[in-house]
Amino acid sequence: QKWVLREISNFEYLMQLNTIAGRTYNDLSQYPVFPWILRDYTSETLDLTNPSVFRDLSKPIGVVNERHARDVKENFEDPTGTVDKFHYGTHYSNAAGVMHYLIRTEPFTTLHIQLQSGRFDCSDRQFHSVPAAWQARMENPVDVKELIPEFFYFPEFLENQNGFDLGCLQLSNEKVGDVVLPRWASSREDFIHQHRKALESEYVSAHLHEWIDLIFGYKQRGPAAVEALNVFY
Repeated sequence: QKWVLREISNFEYLMQLNTIAGRTYNDLSQYPVFPWILRDYTSETLDLTNPSVFRDLSKPIGVVNERHARDVKENFEDPTGTVDKFHYGTHYSNAAGVMHYLIRTEPFTTLHIQLQSGRFDCSDRQFHSVPAAWQARMENPVDVKELIPEFFYFPEFLENQNGFDLGCLQLSNEKVGDVVLPRWASSREDFIHQHRKALESEYVSAHLHEWIDLIFGYKQRGPAAVEALNVFY
């Protein structure tokens, strides 16, 4: 009710829902989950009055690119008959995903290294660029990670303050350091500021409930989830 009356922000509403759903910063496997809200990471300026800069919040991240929808539908089967059918064999929120985003920040750096048997994961698989991360969602139906709250308030996680040696990208031989930002962001602080503004925009306020249905609501399971291509392993 408070959210409907605009007494609390979209950010606060999502945090409340995460908390009620049992998600917490104290459990990496149940870490708070936030949506990708934009799809424009290439323009010089971000026009929040233009609906086309926003992601379609009514669709799971795995089918935001409509080309993937057919494959996802075809994958909805279990040839062995031993587990329930599912569209995605991975999940939009898991411990490895949290460490992926927060690799430059302790204690997540150490946890990531432990997960990868004592070293950093291959550079090309690391979170090195916001535009490239979105592009991966567009091109790879297996990468269905949503975001974490830090994308809306914590600029430090985008900076390699500790000077970790994260290796070089194979194609460009470019060294992985600070996270590469969209062209419309002049600094890490500016990225967070504009991203948070986007979260609180009219467009997101009008469509956020569609994403909430997928993650916290009636499209999580059953016929509504099947129809929405939203069934996870």
